[in-house]
Amino acid sequence: MVGAVFHHIPWDDFDAFARLEGDASMVRRLWRAERSRRKLLLHALLDASAKAPESYGPLPPIEAVWDLLGRVEHACPAAFERLLTHPYTGSWAGYTTRLLRDGIDGTCPLWVHLGHVHAIAAAAAIRAGLDFELAVPLWEGNASLPSLGTAQLSSSEPFAVATVRGGRGAYVVANEAAEVLVPYSSTVDSPGWQHVRRHRCGSGRPRFAVRLDDADPYRGLYEPLLPQRLDAVEFDAWSRLLDEAWQLVVSTMPDFALVLSAGLSSLVPKPHVPFQNPSASTGEAFGSAVVGRPTDGPALAATLVHELQHIVLGGILHLTQLYESDPRERIYVPWRDDPRPVRGALQGVYAFFGVTAFWRALARTGTGTVTRRAWFEFAFWRGQTWRTLLALREDATFTDAGRRFLAGMGEVLGPWQQEPVPEDISALAAAVAADHRAGWRLRHLRPDTAVVASVVDAWRRGHALPPVVPPRADLAPTPVPDGAWPRSRATLVRLSLTAVGRAGLHAVWLTVPDATPADFAYAAGRFADAARNYRAELRADPDRPASLVGLGLSLAAVGSGPAARALLHCPELVRAVHRELRCTAAAVPTPEEVASWIGQLVSD
Repeated sequence: MVGAVFHHIPWDDFDAFARLEGDASMVRRLWRAERSRRKLLLHALLDASAKAPESYGPLPPIEAVWDLLGRVEHACPAAFERLLTHPYTGSWAGYTTRLLRDGIDGTCPLWVHLGHVHAIAAAAAIRAGLDFELAVPLWEGNASLPSLGTAQLSSSEPFAVATVRGGRGAYVVANEAAEVLVPYSSTVDSPGWQHVRRHRCGSGRPRFAVRLDDADPYRGLYEPLLPQRLDAVEFDAWSRLLDEAWQLVVSTMPDFALVLSAGLSSLVPKPHVPFQNPSASTGEAFGSAVVGRPTDGPALAATLVHELQHIVLGGILHLTQLYESDPRERIYVPWRDDPRPVRGALQGVYAFFGVTAFWRALARTGTGTVTRRAWFEFAFWRGQTWRTLLALREDATFTDAGRRFLAGMGEVLGPWQQEPVPEDISALAAAVAADHRAGWRLRHLRPDTAVVASVVDAWRRGHALPPVVPPRADLAPTPVPDGAWPRSRATLVRLSLTAVGRAGLHAVWLTVPDATPADFAYAAGRFADAARNYRAELRADPDRPASLVGLGLSLAAVGSGPAARALLHCPELVRAVHRELRCTAAAVPTPEEVASWIGQLVSD
């Protein structure tokens, strides 16, 4: 095609992103590629839907939208581009394309989803200041104008139609019941209108401006959502946290702050989840992340870095193939409790590479309890991310470009493994890492039945040693977990590194979901008490994963022995053998006795 422009990522940009050395200009190039991608998706979707005009139900035919979008692009290209780069235009286009392809309704009837393009065109026309009139979908009385806000009208039907009309800066959304003024340049709500709020961090340079979008129906990860307006108290809490987080990023990672400001334009705020920092993003909504409100600024700063890494890698993956398609859930990653496919493992490695960099920078510049917390998170995530990166390096599904990207990360992450960390914190980080790995093994690895049978037979015969245990790498994971895995123990260890400290754990541990007295004793450093309590838990439920691993951790904390080694390195075999012995042995041993016997052949 003469004059066609094909986006690609220069190798210099590619390598810089891999080493965490990207800059704002590189992110802007990713934005341009995303804008073109969305324009193609929009064109393809509208072209396909035009072949089935009945799909638009009570809305005007697609030609009216084509005409209005063409007027916007001609009169005010910036308004057109702004709607293309709105993150949830991408989410809508991907979601609705799949519905149209499969010929199904989604959360709403298909015509409502298809008709969102009418709302996109109307919002663009308002930004361009055009005279126009266009019908848009109404969902539970909400008429969304993407990037602007939501008009709220009375409606007797869950899905109906409203009209957007006006010109020269004066616009309304109306139906047979009411008319709502659209004060699109205002930063305050008005009767029937809720605008998309934006928070600006910093008074000089660099600055960070981000929308807190609680209105756009396509702001979620999977299905469309009705508006969930933040009240004033919650919005103020988010504003304070964003200010604190931004200041931390600017002071510790000033170059990365510029990348963050260029790459993250919108947050979808979710409620606070105690003792967790949930967040997520999707490649279809480049520039946006869904984030649960964290407890403090450092947690939000780490989350923003984490999600920006996902956003950048999503943009890179739209331009470069890093791995062959492989949906098998087969890779251990320490940030999830289930096995992950290669695409998820790579996303996590890149995201936690950034998180590691943030905590490393904060540990070197912070003071007080935040410094101990930062050293712990740096020590934990550098090791966990590095081990996963090493596993991916051996994976045959990566392309040459993918191996180059992994190598670039390794050039930075590898030397960090040798950097000194306070000894007590390093030991805690190693223990929390061992905790999660052993819990994952217990829940997702199934020992070979022949091996289990031979070990059980040797126990029954009174052999001093078990048969040779096969290499642990021989086991392939299953995504179906065998037992639950609470995060209470790791949460309590982290709390012991904050202002709470070990001495203050007694006042808060009961508020941690699923925490037991054994977990509290372990986090408080009372390892003999912890072992005694975990033994009691196992008498009540000998299969409980957290109790088996907790016992191994407690024993290891007072000196490595065979039981600790078996419970931390091959707990799935210990549990499988103990299950068989519970059914067949004349005298049933404890899990610890089985672990002590098997652990004779297990090395640290």
